[in-house]
Amino acid sequence: MKIIVLAAGRGKRMRELTSSIPKPLLQFAGKGALDHIFSALPPEIDEAVIVVKYLAEQIMTYCGDEFHGRKIRYAEGSDKGTAFSFISSRPFIKDGERFAVVYGDEYLTLEEVVSCLAHKYSWLCYPVDDPTMVGIAEVDSHGNITNVIEKPQQSQSNLAADGLMVVDSEIFNYAPDSHTDGEYYFSTMMNKFIKDHPVVAVYGSSKHGQITAPEDLKKMSDKIDG
Repeated sequence: MKIIVLAAGRGKRMRELTSSIPKPLLQFAGKGALDHIFSALPPEIDEAVIVVKYLAEQIMTYCGDEFHGRKIRYAEGSDKGTAFSFISSRPFIKDGERFAVVYGDEYLTLEEVVSCLAHKYSWLCYPVDDPTMVGIAEVDSHGNITNVIEKPQQSQSNLAADGLMVVDSEIFNYAPDSHTDGEYYFSTMMNKFIKDHPVVAVYGSSKHGQITAPEDLKKMSDKIDG
């Protein structure tokens, strides 16, 4: 099974750190974000497509052709947002193939990944302190996600749909929409996918957190090590 890792962005809000290091290589709790992600993958995920653009050569040198025992391929991302970066991975996915997707600055646990893979389609969710910085999920009585609002100015929920996603090749049939900030977020494609497919909300641990500012690295370290 494959996983698509979206690692093309500039990490603009962490510019004092990401001016010379891509965000997926920034360290917290003793290792980089990509190491945290790959350390949490079960054996059935044996191949990864890492989508790169900003400081791509650093990520490609760091991960090489094999990383944490998994075959690595690369796709060139986009400056237009995570949606178009994701779309660049299409040549590596067969029609009808089921696969996972994760942002390159996430923190995952093995238990969470296994829980997500137990469902045909799923989306890892967890509570956040600031809903305005992430995509916020609405969940129905059956436990399926019905809507995700990207970076809402006001929200009655703090449940972020911002972790691992399990989908299949049909996701590529949905065109992304532009956010008010001009970016094309992958969540807009997922928002259309969930209208036609039952995507289960899998609840993650309290060790998750937003990594949007330099001080968040220490907060994440404290959560994971605590």
